[in-house]
Amino acid sequence: MDYVLKKTLSSLLTLLLVVLLVFLAFRIIPGNPANIILGVEATPAQIEALEQKLGIDKTPVEQFIHWIKGVFLLDFGESLRFSEPVLSLIGERIGVTFSLACIAIIITILVSIPLGIIAANYKGKFLDLFISISTQIGLAIPSFWMGILLIMIFGVFFHLIKVGGYVPWSENPVLAFKSLLFPAIAISIPQIAVLVRYLRTTIIEQLNFDYVRTAKSKGLKDSAVLFRHVLKNALIPVITIAGLNFGEILAGSLVIEQVYALPGFGRMLISAIGDRDFPLVQGMVIIIAMIAVIVNLLVDLSYRYLDPKIKWK
Repeated sequence: MDYVLKKTLSSLLTLLLVVLLVFLAFRIIPGNPANIILGVEATPAQIEALEQKLGIDKTPVEQFIHWIKGVFLLDFGESLRFSEPVLSLIGERIGVTFSLACIAIIITILVSIPLGIIAANYKGKFLDLFISISTQIGLAIPSFWMGILLIMIFGVFFHLIKVGGYVPWSENPVLAFKSLLFPAIAISIPQIAVLVRYLRTTIIEQLNFDYVRTAKSKGLKDSAVLFRHVLKNALIPVITIAGLNFGEILAGSLVIEQVYALPGFGRMLISAIGDRDFPLVQGMVIIIAMIAVIVNLLVDLSYRYLDPKIKWK
């Protein structure tokens, strides 16, 4: 349990650092935030009222205590544009972005593991070369451009997908999945390229270890050695990379949502930045950070179950 406690405390410290950085980032902006939001034509009375609403009329210490208390209670204040609680607005959009990110990470894992095994098993042969070239192309093309290509190929030319639009899960789960599938594919392609190359290298390294030769000397077939022993050890670093890439997948979701007109975090975040809705921007940044920290904590805790040799302490 010491391992769990240490990892949990480490995650909480990371989150606290993010909270501090977000607080400082919006306090070191040159000028008065109220003036920036309201513009040059604002009256002193309007500026004073907005300063009170933002809490910037207090001392920096009082502002930070109020900010920490709000984060702990998930109270990020009220949106300046929508005049609604920030958490309520986030709750309306988080389902789209989180669903998109989860589908993307599932596609990434389901595709990259077989391709990585094939590339390692056929090292130096045609299949290995073909997969290597494909992953190079996947790494070279940005996810937003891949999204546009998928729309052009499957939406405009072949009419296999409906371009844009989103169906909520509560209305029709099948149509909801279809509306998120191609955006998720666009996000996952660069991540697949990374994991395939990493898994290929790891499997090849594992095949040179003594335990593989020992297993083969006992009469185990190559396939049994690969799936029972090698793959299990090779998956540990791959799961680590996948967990770290979850933050990148979330970031990619924010961009892809613009391409496919999905009503998620991305569109609202860009709109909030354009409207100088500081409370909404701060709340969204904190929620994204929380999700990323929790995912990486779960990845760390999963090691014990992936490999019994890893101790909790």
